[in-house]
Amino acid sequence: MAIKVVLASLTAVALLAQAPPQPTNDLPNPYRTVENHFKMPEGRKWGSTSGVGVDRDGKSIWVAERCGANSCLDSKLDPILKFDAEGNLVKSFGSGTMVFPHGLTVDREGNIWVTDGQDNRPRRARGAPADSPLPPAPATVIGHQVFKYSPDGKLLMTLGKPGGGRDAEYFYQPNAVAIATNGDVFVSEGHSDAEDAPARVLKFDKNGKFITSWGKRGNGPGEFIQPHALAFDSKGRLFVGDRSNNRIQIFDQDGNRLAEWTQFSRPSGIAIDPQDNIYVADSESGGVNPAHGSWTRGIRIGSAKDGALWWLISDPWPTCREGQRPTTEAPCANNTSAAEGVTIDPAGNVYGAEVGPRAVKKYVKK
Repeated sequence: MAIKVVLASLTAVALLAQAPPQPTNDLPNPYRTVENHFKMPEGRKWGSTSGVGVDRDGKSIWVAERCGANSCLDSKLDPILKFDAEGNLVKSFGSGTMVFPHGLTVDREGNIWVTDGQDNRPRRARGAPADSPLPPAPATVIGHQVFKYSPDGKLLMTLGKPGGGRDAEYFYQPNAVAIATNGDVFVSEGHSDAEDAPARVLKFDKNGKFITSWGKRGNGPGEFIQPHALAFDSKGRLFVGDRSNNRIQIFDQDGNRLAEWTQFSRPSGIAIDPQDNIYVADSESGGVNPAHGSWTRGIRIGSAKDGALWWLISDPWPTCREGQRPTTEAPCANNTSAAEGVTIDPAGNVYGAEVGPRAVKKYVKK
């Protein structure tokens, strides 16, 4: 009888371990949205954003913006923007250097790091027949690189070759970049669910010399599908937003896997403040990703120390296919959801960079 009880208990534990995580939607929201805080100059409209970071002054905000559209291809606009504490655009640079600005971080010296997740090679328009002619090839191929800029816009370092590379080369669709306290550089790549898409984390020293990489496409321990976000906690642990696996994986800086968290839903962006509060932007649950449809989009906030959850800045229109405000004429417009990138300033204000709504929102405590 004792053996049967033990076996039954072990079976129950195994079933519990295999059970899918339950949605963490019923959390309070102590924040309010500051409408239209960031202001573009006359004649310029917002494009998609997914990269956002706080300047070394603790008040100004850097944004990677896709040139009034969802791509900077053939645009003469600057994609890297600096806004002051009042939301006024005070600096911009980077015109002609990148196609798809994606991830952005600001290091301890105030330098701005940006990933470019696409190239400018000819491709057919979406929906075009497979036998339709391709556009002319560009004179110079760019894309799939990581750039380090000074606060004044001087290019200090470039990682990766123009146009990108796969396998032993790099990068292909770099998503995010994070800088360790010793200056080591970590980059995640692979912005696709395709079977042949890369999915790994690469490590470089402060001078850009390649050190190591880890991960491959898959859903096992240490594997990734769309490793979309990177952030360090105060202990130097690297949090990786393994987006299409609906989880965060935590590693040491040598690539050893330490933990896996699913309670923060489908992570597109991760930020961790000096007190180890963690902010995770879920831009694809609900109507965007039916397989994860019971989860509410938004920014989940909790502890990076133990994974406890406290708050949720919820998407106000979570049932829409891709997050735009519903109307009688268009119940759910065809745009991506709310915050994809996220950051926090020293005062505790939260900033969300949005792809579909094409904006950056500021959230302050009520």
